[in-house]
Amino acid sequence: MDIDFEQASYYASMVWSLVMEWVPTILWALATLIIWLRAIKHIGKIAAKWFTASKMDITVSKFLVSLITAVLKILLVISVAGMFWVQTTSFIAILWAAWLAIWMALQGSLSNFAGWVLNLIFKPYEVGDLIETEWVFWKVTDIEIFVTKLLTPDNKIAIIPNGPIANGNIINYSKQWEIRVDVAVWIAYDEDIDNTRAVLTKVIEENPFVINNHSWNWIFVNELADSSVNLIVRWYVKPQSYRDAFFTLTEQSKKALDSAGISIPFPHRVIHTSTETL
Repeated sequence: MDIDFEQASYYASMVWSLVMEWVPTILWALATLIIWLRAIKHIGKIAAKWFTASKMDITVSKFLVSLITAVLKILLVISVAGMFWVQTTSFIAILWAAWLAIWMALQGSLSNFAGWVLNLIFKPYEVGDLIETEWVFWKVTDIEIFVTKLLTPDNKIAIIPNGPIANGNIINYSKQWEIRVDVAVWIAYDEDIDNTRAVLTKVIEENPFVINNHSWNWIFVNELADSSVNLIVRWYVKPQSYRDAFFTLTEQSKKALDSAGISIPFPHRVIHTSTETL
């Protein structure tokens, strides 16, 4: 078989030319990739130390470090791609289109994820807190990426998406060391108010849930209603004792008033009849 040395020399020259053209670019791209990957790792460590020094929540700091390193790695890939004459504008457009498609497909989940991030940053509630939302009231047992789990008074787990919680109204009973409990008590007009106050004060002082040394524990007349004198009993308890204090004091107040002979009025109607005949 005859060998065309001229043609073989031409192809060899082309291969050598391509090698001489691309090898420096490939080596430079690899060097850039290795150096910057190490630099990004070092930046992540510095950021983590800074977040720790600023006493940021560990979950928030880990999330931010992951976010920073991910963004830097994406920028690095785009830069390396530009070394090979790849149109980075088109590359960015493709990434943006992919992100937009993912965002539209997972819009609800991303809203819940955003609610989780907001909770980590602003901390409207934490695990162990007693909160009241539009759906349920009780103890927070777990805060996950997409949902928050609450333990209800009847020992059920309520799973609520983070997005609606973040956009709704939240009452946190655990942010303060102590919270107030109000109970309304009605007595008849012919009952002695001072005697009633003394009876209810004793109930409060003997209840184990009440913070007795609190200066804002008081009992006062709230309203002179049609058929009763309405009193408000206010006392302070620890947040975790809120429900127990409310129920026990309501029951104990009724029993104490009964023992003291203090009547609690209830709605009644007097009907007058006539024996006259037409």
